[in-house]
Amino acid sequence: MTVDDTYGRLDDDDYPAYTMGRAAEMLGTTQGFLRAIGEARLITPLRSEGGHRRYSRYQLRIAARARELVDQGTPIEAACRIIILEDQLEEAQRINAEYRRAAESTNLTSAG
Repeated sequence: MTVDDTYGRLDDDDYPAYTMGRAAEMLGTTQGFLRAIGEARLITPLRSEGGHRRYSRYQLRIAARARELVDQGTPIEAACRIIILEDQLEEAQRINAEYRRAAESTNLTSAG
């Protein structure tokens, strides 16, 4: 791996750059919280060669959302389910928008 490869990964939201300790510190939470949302299958951290959990920026954003819900009194399992459902809804809306655009362009082409 070259230095350029390493720096390029710093911009990659999916690159597992953060250790569990650093991730917990950044989120202002505990390592136990990160393990709990992993057990609830909200996020699946990658593992280093030594078997240590590593988190990406994308995963930290999801964990931050879970922490926000838990801080508001939502049980952790429910918070994880809410986030999963929000993500599924967002994806469905994105797909529907793509279908609408495709249908509109087909209608424009056949009308012309």
